[in-house]
Amino acid sequence: MITLSELQIKEVIVINDGRRLGHISDLEIDGRTGKITALVLDMKEKKSGLFGKADELVIPWGHIEVIGSDVILVREVTIPALYPDQQLLE
Repeated sequence: MITLSELQIKEVIVINDGRRLGHISDLEIDGRTGKITALVLDMKEKKSGLFGKADELVIPWGHIEVIGSDVILVREVTIPALYPDQQLLE
């Protein structure tokens, strides 16, 4: 079993082009099953102002290719969105 704190230290990288997305800030969990449905990352290139909240990138669990010892490799994520159903990731 892996904890959230162990996941948060791993860098998330897009397997298609090697782009670094950053680190996990939160997890989305299905309340009925208790399973993780997505990873949530804060968008680091987005500036949020003094009191604003930075945009988040939600990566559906199915887009994770490998969780390694140092990195998490994911398939291409095209659109930053608050919810996975707002993205066209096919």
